[in-house]
Amino acid sequence: MMVRGIRGATSVTENTREAILDATAELLEAIMESNDIDRGDIVSAFFTTTQDLNAEYPAVAARAAGWTDVPLLCGHEMNVPGGLPRCLRLLIHVNTDLALSEINHVYLREAVRLRPDLAGAADGGR
Repeated sequence: MMVRGIRGATSVTENTREAILDATAELLEAIMESNDIDRGDIVSAFFTTTQDLNAEYPAVAARAAGWTDVPLLCGHEMNVPGGLPRCLRLLIHVNTDLALSEINHVYLREAVRLRPDLAGAADGGR
C-alpha cells in the first residue's frame, strides 16, 4: 500500500460558518466516494481557504464527519490577484492501492475552473 495525495477544491457561497461547513462536507464526501476511501485509510488532511473565508475552520466539518483521529490542518492560500474568490482547497493523504493514474481529484462548483484539464473525466469533471 502506498500513501497518495488527493486534491480537491470547491467554492463557498458566502463567508458564514454554515456555508463553509456545508461546502467542506460536500467536498469530503465527493472525494471519499470517488476514490472509494475508508476513513481508516486517511493519513492526514490539509485545508486551505482564500483570505475572504474566515468564519470557520473547514476542519470542523471533518471532525463532525467522524475524523476525530486524523491529523488536520487549516491555512490560508496566497492572495494572488485574479484568483478564484471564496475558494476552499483540500489535500488528503491516504493509504491506498490505487495507482496515481487511478486517483480522482475532485473540483466542485466554481472550482471546476481551477482544473479544466479534468473536465469530462471519469468522476464527472471533478
